Amino acid sequence: MKAAFVTGPRRMEIRDIPMPRIQRDDEVLLKVDMVGVCGSDVHIYKTGQIGGLAAEFPWIVGHECAGTVAAVGASARGLTPGRRVAVDPLIACGRCDQCLSGRKHTCRNQKFLATPGQAPGALAEYVVLPAECCYPIPDSMSFVQAALSEPLAVALHARNLARIQPGQTAAVLGCGPIGLCVLASLRQAGAGRLYATDLLDYRLEAARRMGADWTGSPLRQDVVGSIVRAEPAGVDFAFECAGQQETVDGGLRLLRPGGMLLLVGISEQERITIDIHPARRHELTLQNVRRQNECVREALDIVAGEKVNLDPLATHDFALADSQAAFEMVSEYRDGVIKAMIHVAE
Repeated sequence: MKAAFVTGPRRMEIRDIPMPRIQRDDEVLLKVDMVGVCGSDVHIYKTGQIGGLAAEFPWIVGHECAGTVAAVGASARGLTPGRRVAVDPLIACGRCDQCLSGRKHTCRNQKFLATPGQAPGALAEYVVLPAECCYPIPDSMSFVQAALSEPLAVALHARNLARIQPGQTAAVLGCGPIGLCVLASLRQAGAGRLYATDLLDYRLEAARRMGADWTGSPLRQDVVGSIVRAEPAGVDFAFECAGQQETVDGGLRLLRPGGMLLLVGISEQERITIDIHPARRHELTLQNVRRQNECVREALDIVAGEKVNLDPLATHDFALADSQAAFEMVSEYRDGVIKAMIHVAE
């Protein structure tokens, strides 16, 4: 079978490798139909590492995926060959203290697709996964929508951590695919006025389509000052989705006393600092957000119920053979790209 490997910084190759085999009764062989290019994949493509974890090249990336069940193990219940599924890319052990306390996303023995040192990615014609990672999707749902349920699930986990109530205000700082999914999830939950910032105008236009009431670029205005003037008491929540020092600083300045800054973006920097005095005086909460924490089913139900439309996020389509072109486009923000989708199956 064919798979796309990152072979070095900004280098990809399509290689022929052996077909993976089911090793355990609870596993399925999945024919991969669709993979979305995520920012974390681009980190590895550009720098060879993500979140302090270095990849050993060659390495297969891609974790936002959907496909068709090709074969099943003896105990893979509820799945049969031909079933279309979305994928939760987290393979948790199910036995450690974190798994047993409802925190599979911080499993001590986890293997997350495409994460260096854990599990190879899904940018291949076939992958083997535990059956519990595969969620059947209705015939009405496209593979693009199913793959995009993964970033939406991250947004839902962030929203759930905030416990946002109808009418509460929020700012989303950084309107890449995750930030846009956060906006859509907040609007779907009945949030009040939503503010969004980004450096790219086309992303701000997308933010308005996904539910933002106000958008602004720090290249043209003092976005923090503008939001503070509109919300002099401060917003209830700030979702930092860019992984940058500037957006962390801005998020803290935007919050009302007792507000919450949610750190959703993955930073390429090893350290980000906090202005401790306003954080302490206003007793602000800093909440890190990691992955989906079993929100994939909720995301699929929201998409299937047409409560959130993810289709505008998928702006560009590529074949597996053109994976490097997809990654170059995303890494350079070319041609108004929001999410590049790689159609693995012909």
